Amino acid sequence: MGNNSRSKNKCKGKSKKRKIAVEQSVALSYVRNWVFSSSSGGGGDGDAAVFDDFLPSQALNFASSPAQVVFDLHSHSNHSDGYLSPSALVERAYKQGVKVLALTDHDTMSGIPEAVEAASKFGMRIIPGVEISALFSPSRATGSSEVVHILAYYSPCGPSRHDELECLLSSIRDGRYHRAKNILAKLTKLKLPVKWECVAQIAGEGVAPGRLHIARAMVKAGHVEDIRQAFNKYLHDDGPAYAVGSEPSAEKVVELIRSTGGVSALAHPWSLKNPVGVISALSDAGLDAIEVYRTDGKVAGFCELADIHGLIKIGGSDFHGKGKKGEAELGSVSLSVTTLYNFLKMGQPIWCNALKDMLLNFADNPSDSSLENIIRFAKLKEQSCCYLLDACTSWLSDDEKKSMNLDEIRRKLSDHSFCR
Repeated sequence: MGNNSRSKNKCKGKSKKRKIAVEQSVALSYVRNWVFSSSSGGGGDGDAAVFDDFLPSQALNFASSPAQVVFDLHSHSNHSDGYLSPSALVERAYKQGVKVLALTDHDTMSGIPEAVEAASKFGMRIIPGVEISALFSPSRATGSSEVVHILAYYSPCGPSRHDELECLLSSIRDGRYHRAKNILAKLTKLKLPVKWECVAQIAGEGVAPGRLHIARAMVKAGHVEDIRQAFNKYLHDDGPAYAVGSEPSAEKVVELIRSTGGVSALAHPWSLKNPVGVISALSDAGLDAIEVYRTDGKVAGFCELADIHGLIKIGGSDFHGKGKKGEAELGSVSLSVTTLYNFLKMGQPIWCNALKDMLLNFADNPSDSSLENIIRFAKLKEQSCCYLLDACTSWLSDDEKKSMNLDEIRRKLSDHSFCR
């Protein structure tokens, strides 16, 4: 009897391992097909040549490689508070083995075109993203308001209603200028004067200044030893030099991300004062995912919260390129193939529907502005509807293309001079 029991347990164990192996195999196949779609039936052999910036032909060289497919879903360039240009960031990511990089600058997507162009040289894919500053205010009397950061991830074509998203981001950036000047005024009262010209120079032309830029200016002025001390003593939330901006409500941001064809994720929830309340409220508003993985592994408690609220678990390096010891390197946050599969399986239908809306809008209203909305992050090599459709759908599977009813879109486009 005992031998029979052990034999059954062994069979169950083998069956479970086999099931896990099959699930991981399916997940790996899906992820690799998404990353290297032109070589795996996602868009046909010629698609990479149609729109190099969307799906670089160099990706074909990696498609048969057994190496792990590394994603980094959180990074910053000097278009916000990062230190590297988008092209330098992409090159560094490539050297670290990253195949898919999400550029998620604070409240701007202005660095995406440069990142996409640079990625085409290295056989990488860029997920257009943005980290949006928002304000969470508890509905009940208990608890105080706090700033939260919400990541948005879009298809290679970007937001379906770019103007609507940009209007929100522009308002937030304008608020950053006002907040920065308020912070400098508080620092002056603390007898730690910092010149506005110094902050503006560090931020760079056209970049809305953030606390990190002010911290660097404080170091330069000799008021603090390093950036960490600037935040710990003066610039942290509710610190003596802290000031608020003009952030929209967090719930509004989550809803806008979805309505513009994006996937929303709560960034670094471990830094929040009231993570349980924030996660609960934002999941009710339609939040899709939450960061739970860091370089040091998953953060205790947040995986459970993600499961409770049905949120996809993700992570990223949050790389800024400070060059300081202890900063997480690009690609250093290990994401399992199952994690990537869950993220892509959830995001792909959202991105597919957004792309369909963009194409139909262009077919119904063929104008330079509606075309720009589709090809905002890359240059179309040839102005024809065939090239446009092939380029925009190269990252879709055959089933997804069928669901979009491309023949209908192609028929509508054929009536316009753009497609002749």
